[in-house]
Amino acid sequence: MNDLAPRELAVLALERRGFAGPGAKERAIREELGLAPVRYYQLLNALLDDPRALAADPVTVNRLRRVREARRSER
Repeated sequence: MNDLAPRELAVLALERRGFAGPGAKERAIREELGLAPVRYYQLLNALLDDPRALAADPVTVNRLRRVREARRSER
């Protein structure tokens, strides 16, 4: 049922975690996923519009969609 690639699932899993201190999340992105933070956020943004991601992790995806929409409204 879940058609997401392992990397996509890893991105969602990383977003579920909390990070202490500045730079901790970016360090985890580089070390655990082997991605530059810019590329990570590109993948994450695409995932937020993917219905498969919503089906796989609705709580995380909906939370991040709300955050994204709030940031867009501030502009």
